[in-house]
Amino acid sequence: MAVDRAPLLDRKFLDGLDALEDRAPLDLDAPIRAGSRLTARAAIELFDAQVASRHLDFAARALRARGEGFYTIGSSGHEGNAAVAAALRPSDPGFLHYRSGAFFVTRARQVPGQVPLFDVLLGLCASTDDPIAGGRHKVFGSHALAIPPQTSTIASHLPKAVGAAVALDRAARLGIGGAMTTPADAIIVCTFGDASANHSAATGAINTAAWTAFQHLPVPILFVCEDNGIGISVRTPTGWIASNYGSRPGIHYVWGDGLDLAHAYDAACAAVEHVRTTRRPAFLHLRTVRLLGHAGSDVEQTYRPLAEIEADEAADPVLATARLLVESGARTARQVLWQYEEVRARVAALADEAARRPRLVSAAEIIAPLAPRDPEAIAGEIARPTPPEARAALWDEKLPEHDRPSHLAVHINRALGDLLAKYPELLVFGEDVAKKGGVYNVTAELSRRAGVGRVFNTLLDEQSILGLAIGAGHLGFLPIPEIQYLAYLHNAEDQLRGEAASLSFFSTGRYKNPMVVRIAGYGYQKGFGGHFHNDNSVAVLRDIPGIVVASPARGDDAAAMLRTCVAAARQCGSVCVFLEPIALYMTRDLHEPNDGLWSQVYEPDGAPVPIGRARTYGAGKDLLIVSFANGLWMSLRVARRLEREHGLACRVLDLRWLAPLPIDDLLREAEAVSRVLMVDETRRSGGVSEGVIAALVDRGFTGQVTRVASVDSFIPLGAAANHVLVSEADIERAALAMCERRPLTSVAP
Repeated sequence: MAVDRAPLLDRKFLDGLDALEDRAPLDLDAPIRAGSRLTARAAIELFDAQVASRHLDFAARALRARGEGFYTIGSSGHEGNAAVAAALRPSDPGFLHYRSGAFFVTRARQVPGQVPLFDVLLGLCASTDDPIAGGRHKVFGSHALAIPPQTSTIASHLPKAVGAAVALDRAARLGIGGAMTTPADAIIVCTFGDASANHSAATGAINTAAWTAFQHLPVPILFVCEDNGIGISVRTPTGWIASNYGSRPGIHYVWGDGLDLAHAYDAACAAVEHVRTTRRPAFLHLRTVRLLGHAGSDVEQTYRPLAEIEADEAADPVLATARLLVESGARTARQVLWQYEEVRARVAALADEAARRPRLVSAAEIIAPLAPRDPEAIAGEIARPTPPEARAALWDEKLPEHDRPSHLAVHINRALGDLLAKYPELLVFGEDVAKKGGVYNVTAELSRRAGVGRVFNTLLDEQSILGLAIGAGHLGFLPIPEIQYLAYLHNAEDQLRGEAASLSFFSTGRYKNPMVVRIAGYGYQKGFGGHFHNDNSVAVLRDIPGIVVASPARGDDAAAMLRTCVAAARQCGSVCVFLEPIALYMTRDLHEPNDGLWSQVYEPDGAPVPIGRARTYGAGKDLLIVSFANGLWMSLRVARRLEREHGLACRVLDLRWLAPLPIDDLLREAEAVSRVLMVDETRRSGGVSEGVIAALVDRGFTGQVTRVASVDSFIPLGAAANHVLVSEADIERAALAMCERRPLTSVAP
């Protein structure tokens, strides 16, 4: 039978306190222990934060038992992190894990006007009055405290913490301020557990910090590993964290006993001073215990011996601090008891009040902060001119609009250059993007033109690339990271789903991380094939709430859509993904060799392309072909053949945006024709065509609809790829069949 150990832990604290004997009074401004930096006065204040955290945990369980609270992962056993908060400044941005109650309370008390106990309780009750998440999740987060909210911090926050640290000194030098405006000597703190330290996101992020510091670049980050020896039920081998991180090159290691407040504070101060003065990473290994299980629903007795649980309870850091206060003479046992019970009563009263506060009541209310976009603000941002002198300097007085018509890759290059000239805070980075100019030469010369501080190479780790973008966005930059191939995104996709896209949602818009992720993708490459260089899976992107997915097929659209994405990121904090069809990068012609119909003159002030607006080619009444990217190029070719050889008048719709889909434009064109053929180069299962056809059905379209899509398969090497990718022959056969002009020898695609 499961036993709720919260009352037992409470009783053990009171019994332990009752056994203490008072000592001669200690001067409150004296060290709490000889040789320690922690004064008695400060220790009393930190004890109050520890007690507050403990009673918040008790209240969470009581609220849950009454059906008024919804979150019971607590901080009991980790209250030593109050010492870490005390060693830092409230202007040091903090990316915290979910056992950070004492840290949060301590920091809040450093900033006037904060009510941390009530704020946490509102989060536990999922109330709309919660000042950070507005009832969407219980998080430790606050704009006033420079703590962006984290939801389920199984190391996924480490890459963006490192990204913020890498961007921190750069932001100070450039005078760039963002959601977390920080002083010049600020540092980043990132906390996590010993189990999370094994996650690939953690190992990659810590490696990135070391890799960057190894090159003598500033990375002012304090990693705090709160080691309680267990991850839910899986034990961390004794000595593993110290062995793995105690002698990492480029990472200064400090051990602190989180069960001893004075020791923890001294260790934290030493680690913080190292980071602040050297601008290099440090790893604070803080000993903790986990009390009350993983969460209120966790029956800890099923996988831990009772003797082990009781041993951890005997090491209770709150009781240890009480003992330190009494045995030093800083407080009498009666004073400690009064403090403990006064906080209990205060938390209980606040919990009752929080339970009465309003909650979310509609879908519209819930999604309001998800991805707010202001079309007028975006249009105004696009229209804002680039300083002519900045453009002239970047392009060496040879403006690109005076060049001959060019293909897709050149237009993207030119647009990136103009955006670098327009926005001093814009950064372009990724594997090989600097001197090499990317594997397809798309970013050629930009590093030379804008400087290596703004266009630079990263290490080969997509999680860290996206983390750098998120962290830089926090600091006020406009990041444009590049993922070299679409297939390489999938091992890092949670940085978009779980971190970047969710930030505005879980902070009610108080925090944003604007970004435009450029990704080379899709199939049809000739002579350079195989799955990893011809990936056509975009389903993982289309189901992320709130993000923008752009997919241009031609140069002028690409330049305009890139400007739109950057404007949306800057004005609205949008997270945008810019999918670039590799096979069309260098394509100049459409129908015949040397016709130049897929080349355009670069226009720096070309017509804007609003998010979610399609482009229509032709006005035929026989058939509407809907497609995007490579499919558009093929569809236009097929449409001309259908007209010339079969007398079919087609119109072709380029979606251009895969999220949000241009549904109004789609429906308008579909109703004008009544026959719709969707050409989807992505897969039949999870492909774009599913969303397009569902949108037509949802909007009541009654005409004929069919599709051709690539086979549910990975893309093989060489010519074999043609057997699984949509072809022009597939499109033509389907079009003829829809218009009842199917050749007798045709085979359904």
